[in-house]
Amino acid sequence: MFHRCKRKYGDIDLADAKRLKELEKENSELKEILAGSLLQNRVLEAVNAKKW
Repeated sequence: MFHRCKRKYGDIDLADAKRLKELEKENSELKEILAGSLLQNRVLEAVNAKKW
């Protein structure tokens, strides 16, 4: 585990590594929100297309 983290983060200090981890977490949450929004748009387009 230690060697994997050292390889991934290299020579950055602890504060930067924590910030990077927070940004990665936020990025994954935003990707989930975007995926949900795109799915909702597709469903709405399908329903709207059937009404006409």
